[in-house]
Amino acid sequence: MKAVLIAIVLAPLIGSIIAGFFGKSIGRSWSHRVTIGGVAIAFLMSLWVFKQVVVDGAYFNETIYTWLQAGTLTLEVGFMVDSLTAVMMAVVTFVSLMVHIYTIGYMHDDDGYSRFFSYIALFTFSMLMLVMSNNFLQLFFGWEAVGLVSYLLIGFWYKKPTAIYANLKAFLVNRVGDFGFLLGIAAVLMYAGSLDYIQVFTQAPAMAEKTIVLFGDTAWSVITVTCILLFIGAMGKSAQVPLHVWLPDSMEGPTPISALIHAATMVTAGIFMVARMSPLFELSETALSFVLVIGSVTALFMGLLGLVQNDIKRVVAYSTLSQLGYMTVALGVSAYAAGVFHLLTHAFFKALLFLAAGSVIIALHHEQDMRKMGGLRKYMPITYWTSLIGTLALIGFPGFSGFFSKDAIIEAVHASTIAGSDFAYFAVLVGVFITALYSFRLLFMVFHGRDRFDSHGGHNPHEPGWVVTVPLILLAIPSVLAGYFIGDVVFGSFFGNAIFVAGPHDVLGELGSHYHGVVSFMLHGLQAPPFWLAMAGVATAWYLYIYRPDIPGVLKVRLRGLHSLLENKYGFDDFNDKVFAAGSRGLGGLLWRVGDRFLIDGAVVNGSAKTVGWLARLVRHVQSGYLYHYAFAMIVGVWLLLTLYVG
Repeated sequence: MKAVLIAIVLAPLIGSIIAGFFGKSIGRSWSHRVTIGGVAIAFLMSLWVFKQVVVDGAYFNETIYTWLQAGTLTLEVGFMVDSLTAVMMAVVTFVSLMVHIYTIGYMHDDDGYSRFFSYIALFTFSMLMLVMSNNFLQLFFGWEAVGLVSYLLIGFWYKKPTAIYANLKAFLVNRVGDFGFLLGIAAVLMYAGSLDYIQVFTQAPAMAEKTIVLFGDTAWSVITVTCILLFIGAMGKSAQVPLHVWLPDSMEGPTPISALIHAATMVTAGIFMVARMSPLFELSETALSFVLVIGSVTALFMGLLGLVQNDIKRVVAYSTLSQLGYMTVALGVSAYAAGVFHLLTHAFFKALLFLAAGSVIIALHHEQDMRKMGGLRKYMPITYWTSLIGTLALIGFPGFSGFFSKDAIIEAVHASTIAGSDFAYFAVLVGVFITALYSFRLLFMVFHGRDRFDSHGGHNPHEPGWVVTVPLILLAIPSVLAGYFIGDVVFGSFFGNAIFVAGPHDVLGELGSHYHGVVSFMLHGLQAPPFWLAMAGVATAWYLYIYRPDIPGVLKVRLRGLHSLLENKYGFDDFNDKVFAAGSRGLGGLLWRVGDRFLIDGAVVNGSAKTVGWLARLVRHVQSGYLYHYAFAMIVGVWLLLTLYVG
């Protein structure tokens, strides 16, 4: 298996290097062939690994390369492949493959064609290194690598000022989270004495008994501090409040990367990391409550922002924020399997929705304002029906994948007694209604109603071509079927020892005792509040955007204050710009004036020159040109030397 695992990570990397360095030489066609070929190889091999691990019970945990040995500390590259890793590998490579194929159509006329394929293949390599790691060093390498490549991809259209602003924003906000993540890794090394997962997990109970004084005389649990610091890293990568502000702006990048970042890769890295670190988080209820509250706030309040967006991609982006909140809530109540299952189902239907949005954008000559769309159902039937499937999965309609994963999370929160679970249950329930409302608002505004688009001289919109529609169809299939594996994944022993749950926190075990199959789960769901709240959201969207499309304008005027609050994103961006960004610029200006201009240029550089000039002007008076002056100076000098010597 070792050779196969190495091939899985190297195949996308080799494709990326060839397309990146030799793209102009090999041409556009071979650029996409080598990168798609590399990701396809990785996907097929990942399926083989999935079969070996999940079906045959194989397990792999070995060092591939030792980078540095310093005393008892070993820094190495290694792979740990269990059921959690195998699932992530299969999902990441499948979604990435669909995005690669789709990119042929979306980026067909772009000048940076080869460069884009190189970046997305490198992104796939980075994510695989992250999920396959068996130690914190490699985890951090993959963590930073996906952040770097996302910076390159969000700002891919580097001539757009908004794209440059967005990629800088993403990079800097993630640095805030990554600083906490790095401190968490340092705490792990300090108290566990190792960066290897298994050794750290073995030392976790001992870490839980230790305390550390951070401020004043208050002693904090080492395991609590460590877990919160690690989760701060997840807040940046998985865009949890207040480190969420970068993700909506990342829509400035091309649509394929929006799908890749927001579906199965970068934004789910934090969810995967916390699930992987379950042996640590289970030892701190304080950390779990912190995770739960952050996730519930994100799920509720980020969903509300989707109601006032008119950019088709930003609506889907805020949907991603909200769904990431649901996954985080699941982690907070120790329902790790449900959170990872929602990660899996969300990867399919969210990638589908982003790529469908991209199909609409292509057809409308890169128009993204939903107010300038409408009536596209009859022109783009494949895009419409696949979008409908993705939307039904997103709102949790019975029978679709999102129904099973989302309901499992909601039931787990309801069964939990951990601090914050009551607020979280309220948040995820209200979030169901909001999700259905903004999702069908998008569907109705884009595909239903009258035609509001510019036909560009009578050329009506049409499906972009098979390289766009085939990935939509292939993603629509698991968006329907993936949920039917809930019995094995969520309530069974699918993850085995890959995820650890302490006995008092095992809400899924309690729910599993009442699980009697998929049909029974669906029938119970039809009677539960989430289903009726989702249907209420759909009905409200139909009433507001199909039956009485005049009402939203009236509500905007009457609820001007609330609408302004949502449109301004609760003031997060303004606060960051006026406080952190302005403060950073002010501090930089102060350091420039005092440190650079006054101290370095004024005192050190120019000051040295002025001092030398002053001494030169002083000394030059000694050089009179008269011989007797020099003779007199020599005599005085000899007299001084003799006096000092004799003395």
